[in-house]
Amino acid sequence: MARGELMKKLLASYGRDEEFRAVAEQIIVEEEQKNNRVLARSLRKTLDNSAPSTGAPKALAPLIPFPDAAGDFVERIEPVHTKNDIILSASNINVFQGLIQEFKRGEDIRRHGLAVRSKLLFCGPPGCGKTLCAEVFANELGLPMFVVKIDRVISSYLGETAANVRKVFEFARKQPCVLFLDEFDALARSREDSTEHNELRRVVNSLLIFIDRIRPKGFLVAATNLDQTLDPAVWRRFDEVIWFDKPNAAMIDRYLKLNFRNIEIDFDLHKYASHLEGYSYAEIERISTQAIKSSIIDRRKKVSGDDFKQALNDEVRRRSGLARLNQAD
Repeated sequence: MARGELMKKLLASYGRDEEFRAVAEQIIVEEEQKNNRVLARSLRKTLDNSAPSTGAPKALAPLIPFPDAAGDFVERIEPVHTKNDIILSASNINVFQGLIQEFKRGEDIRRHGLAVRSKLLFCGPPGCGKTLCAEVFANELGLPMFVVKIDRVISSYLGETAANVRKVFEFARKQPCVLFLDEFDALARSREDSTEHNELRRVVNSLLIFIDRIRPKGFLVAATNLDQTLDPAVWRRFDEVIWFDKPNAAMIDRYLKLNFRNIEIDFDLHKYASHLEGYSYAEIERISTQAIKSSIIDRRKKVSGDDFKQALNDEVRRRSGLARLNQAD
């Protein structure tokens, strides 16, 4: 039986659907932790089949009260993008469709003694859709998204970083969500790197243990632009490694149409796709946005080819400056 305090909360929240479901979810989680799986499954089935009292869509994962221990390190992000706002390769679409179906049938899979894939590693250069994909993924699953604030997790005090990581993982263990760790390489850097100190090696040791042991109720998603710097032992801890590459010509063409879908233009977008090969989605979006701004500044109703060319030239200049900066490093 759930704790008396939770039962009081449940009764007190009657009639307030969102709050009622959140407390009910806590009771189910507590029964699962006690290994009362038959009861937990029955309760969850009843909760899922009950229609919300309002006309709002049913949430798959009501929020538990936010734990003070993780509050400094985790921030909730409200997803605003949908699958219509992202361009993925065919292979990545297949992977994500499989993950979504597996999540939805998770109870059946576990009943057969099998694990549901829930730990994902996103790899690829900056600006190629890793963060956006995590947001869209959370939206499609109906799960809240939380982003780990890596700068706060990493502490200057010996021993504190591993303790902070533990708090984050404890949060992910309890809360059904998509927990997103960007710049994962800051925590999981190779222990073979001679420039790293012993404290970071201890953090990596702890991190590997946490990833091994966690069975998130949603998904743990780590992302890195520097996959070559990750500790070799990290890779096998993840159920899936998903690669995000710079878009090819066909994907660029689709992305340009997406960027200008509500904008009047007087030039052929398709002919510019080949000029943008090798550019990231973030760079292409910056070019598109700047071209649109130019037409607004000049009080024109349509974006012209000259607007787009000038925006492209600005991006080329920006790239050249960054290239010189990287060579200097």
